[in-house]
Amino acid sequence: MIDLLLGILFFNVILILFKLFERFNVDNLQAIIINYLVAGGLGFLTSGIENPVNHVLTASWLPFAILIGVLFIVVFNLLATGAQKVGIAISTVANKMSVVIPVIFAFIVFGDTVSILKITGIMLAILGVYFTSTSGKKLNFDKKYLWLIIVIFAGQGLADCIFNFAQQFYVEGHEAQIFISSMFFAAFLMGILMVIPKFTGKKSKFQLKNIWWGIGLGIPNFLTVFYFFRSLESGIMESSQIYPILNMGVIVLSALSGYIIFKEKLSSRNWFGILISLMAIAAITFG
Repeated sequence: MIDLLLGILFFNVILILFKLFERFNVDNLQAIIINYLVAGGLGFLTSGIENPVNHVLTASWLPFAILIGVLFIVVFNLLATGAQKVGIAISTVANKMSVVIPVIFAFIVFGDTVSILKITGIMLAILGVYFTSTSGKKLNFDKKYLWLIIVIFAGQGLADCIFNFAQQFYVEGHEAQIFISSMFFAAFLMGILMVIPKFTGKKSKFQLKNIWWGIGLGIPNFLTVFYFFRSLESGIMESSQIYPILNMGVIVLSALSGYIIFKEKLSSRNWFGILISLMAIAAITFG
């Protein structure tokens, strides 16, 4: 349980840093690319495995790590596009509600237990995401961007499923750091490919400010995934419980952090969503 709580805490640190990116005019993509490089390097340095490069190149889980890494940065950039085209609220709901995909996957593939209390908790989790992430306004958007919402939803859910599958069947406990590092390095290389067109024929270059913020982001990013992996590995709860609890925990803590640190206003609707999220965590935990 401590691992899961630490995963939630460090995920919240990431969200706080993203908020500060906006305040200090940090280039998101540049900082994120550096972040993936730092997070990948941390895993290699702490893995304790001799010849880590050879280990990775011969690992059976390498294709999974590459695919997850690519999905990481692609989904992030789609989220950014979604925030611009259909709004932050809709993009956030699509991203967070994707938790139902790895939960259903766990029921079918891993044979996780199904109980009325757990199902009730998952339904409450979906409501919690909606009420915490939205205002009372009707969620209107241009229907030509429906594909974007679907891809955000499916992409995040697919990444979670692949991560869980690799953890269950391919990655040994002592390989956690190096597996996570490989994911981040794949995301880093994909990010470089994405950023090259922006620099071609221009005088644009990586700014020192973005590099420092990227380094600061890379540390909690690595720790988030590492502790999440350990919580899955611990067996204290089934993955169909861990995913929604992580999701709800992040939503509740980030909403409270925004309220306390950044003085963000929370409507009665948002407070209701936080209450529902806490009820969902309780139901899923004991389900």
